Amino acid sequence: MPVRPLLARCGLTLLVLLGAVLAAAGGVSLGGDGLVAVALAAVVAASIGAGVARESDAPDPRRAALDAAWRAAVGTVAALLLLSGGVVLAGGAVTALTVAAVLGVLLARWALRSARAERQAVVTGTSLAGDGRWVRGLSVQDLGREWVRSSAELARARDPFTRQGLVRRRQEALDELERRDPAGFVRWLEGGATVDSDPAEYVSGDPAAGSETA
Repeated sequence: MPVRPLLARCGLTLLVLLGAVLAAAGGVSLGGDGLVAVALAAVVAASIGAGVARESDAPDPRRAALDAAWRAAVGTVAALLLLSGGVVLAGGAVTALTVAAVLGVLLARWALRSARAERQAVVTGTSLAGDGRWVRGLSVQDLGREWVRSSAELARARDPFTRQGLVRRRQEALDELERRDPAGFVRWLEGGATVDSDPAEYVSGDPAAGSETA
């Protein structure tokens, strides 16, 4: 086994053991009343997490709410027990400095990832938008697959630049399909066109034929 993955696993194992020790110490120090308060905090966190997830545009809001609820509850319990255990074993000052350092690292990482994602979104949105000429070299079957594929991508996309690029790309594909076979395109629309139906089943033609009839 390579050295780096082995070291990473060992480090993770040590962190888990340390966290278990801190959580156990925190649970003992809190006592019955403290654990009840922790449980109530977990319930509140779970309710808030489920509410936020339910209002999102997730494909399955109920499943997303349940997933967010248990994650929020577990995270709240773990954080409170770890903080309590840290205060007991290391003191309040050391625990506060450790929490501040961890939060700083997480915020810096989040900022870097957000900036990278924004740059990538701008590049992706620009490349997706195009100038409409990309459709000329595709067959009708390729254009149909592009419509179905981009439908799935649009359902998953959250960044506005990416969504805008996908919408424009889909419109260009539809315009090209209509240009090549207007009657077939109308048949697709009248047949109940949906985001996951392939227009190539109704539209015929190819790039060469389309160029000749344009």
